[in-house]
Amino acid sequence: MANDMRPVIGIPARSVVDSNNGFRYSGIPLTYSSNVERAGGAPILIPLQLSQDTLKAIYARIDGLLLAGGVDVHPKEFGEEIMPCCGEIDTSRDETELSVTRWALADGRPIFGICRGIQMLNVAAGGSLYQDIPSQIKTEQNHSYIAGDPYNLRAHPVELEPTSRMAQWLGALQLQVNSLHHQSLKKIAPGLRVIGRSPDGVVEAVESDNELFRVGVQFHPELLEDDARMLNLFKAFIESAREYRDRRNGH
Repeated sequence: MANDMRPVIGIPARSVVDSNNGFRYSGIPLTYSSNVERAGGAPILIPLQLSQDTLKAIYARIDGLLLAGGVDVHPKEFGEEIMPCCGEIDTSRDETELSVTRWALADGRPIFGICRGIQMLNVAAGGSLYQDIPSQIKTEQNHSYIAGDPYNLRAHPVELEPTSRMAQWLGALQLQVNSLHHQSLKKIAPGLRVIGRSPDGVVEAVESDNELFRVGVQFHPELLEDDARMLNLFKAFIESAREYRDRRNGH
């Protein structure tokens, strides 16, 4: 497929501070952009701290929105105070992602959220989060990353709803997944339905309750390249973005 036919996928950045000079950068791990490219999309980075006019100009040019992993969403965005168990927060990233996610929710652009991304999708759509699983959920399952472990370590299984589109894309009802998070979905936003949970009941996957592509996973499929099925999630996302672009262009 010609490169100019690839749907454009916007990926909001995260804040990165250079420890040597203190300069702030907007960046994203290449694992996200490489999986988008492998699946047939053209990834572009959406920097932070842009004016709304500039952000809208970029948003108007994308066909799908990928929300990547990262630090915690500020609890004020779902009506709570910061608890001691809450982790690092990046309000500039919150501001950018909330804007573009709500625009995408309003006009039907495809959204794919990974780890923090499923949490941002849920918050932007009107849901809430547990600020810390160990503090707020009774479970013996460790969901956080343990220093020194490989990032593709299978930490626990996920059971998928048989009727879910995700089960169809992956051709499976159970997955062994990695786990690199300490927060999770609490109140599920209107328009989303839970289609995957870990054995302790923690939400691991959601999708829209209609035909729109609004999909979130709590695990990191972009780090599970040793499981070829994981690319199917990105392929389904890219295909949805292509269909959205064609509808928008009247094809």
